[in-house]
Amino acid sequence: MNPPRTPWHSFPDVLIHASESSVKQHSDYHAAKSGDGLAAIRLVRDTINPALIQSLALLVAGHQPILVSAHAYECQGVNAIPEIFADEIGKQLVWPVDSNVVQINVVSHTGADGFSRLARQAEFDGTIQTAAKYVMVDDFVGMGGTLANLRGFIAAQGGDILAAVTLTGKPHSAKLQLTIQQLNELRKKHGRELEYWWQHRFGHNFDSLTESEARYLVRTSDADTIRNRIIAAK
Repeated sequence: MNPPRTPWHSFPDVLIHASESSVKQHSDYHAAKSGDGLAAIRLVRDTINPALIQSLALLVAGHQPILVSAHAYECQGVNAIPEIFADEIGKQLVWPVDSNVVQINVVSHTGADGFSRLARQAEFDGTIQTAAKYVMVDDFVGMGGTLANLRGFIAAQGGDILAAVTLTGKPHSAKLQLTIQQLNELRKKHGRELEYWWQHRFGHNFDSLTESEARYLVRTSDADTIRNRIIAAK
C-alpha cells in the first residue's frame, strides 16, 4: 500500500532549529541516532533554539496542538532524537505529545541519494484523533518526503496538520509546499506520462511532491532516467 499524500495548499515553512554541523558533529549525535535516549536529551538541549520555540507558538496561536514525531528505524536502532525533541518542545509550550505514531518500515535515508529517498517512502501506523490539530516533529529535513508522508498519514485519519519543526536540515528544504512554478516546470520537462507512472507507483500526483523533490526531478535529464533510477533504488 502506498503511503498517502495530499497537495500542500498553504503550508508554512519548516522551522529548522540548528545547523547540520552543530547537530551532526555533536558528541552525542551518533548515540542518539542509534536509540540512546540520554544522548538525545543532551543533544536536543544543546541545539534547540528558544527563539524558534516562540516562533512556533506564534505560528499556531490560538491552538494547543499535539506534537507527533517521526520515530524512524535506522540500521543501528530506533532514532531517539525526534521523540526527545518533541518532548522538549512539549515541556516548554505545555503541549501534549503523541508517541503512538510510529514509522513501520526501514527506509535507510541517512546518507542516501535523492533517488533512494524518493524510491523508499516512509510508512506510518498509529491512532490519530479526528479533527485534532497536530505539529510534526523530526530530527532532519532533507527532501521532505518523510514529513510529507507523515502529514498524509495524519490527514487520511482526519487530523489537521498546522506546522512542522526539525532539529536540523537543509535550509533550502524548509519550504515543503510545492510552488506552482516548480510544478509547471516539472510537468513541462518530463510530461504527463511520467506523472501517470508516478501516480501508479506512489499513489499521488506531482502536486503532492515537496518543493525539494520536484526540484530534484526537474534537474534530472529525462523521464527514463528517473524511472530507471527509482526502480533500481527500490
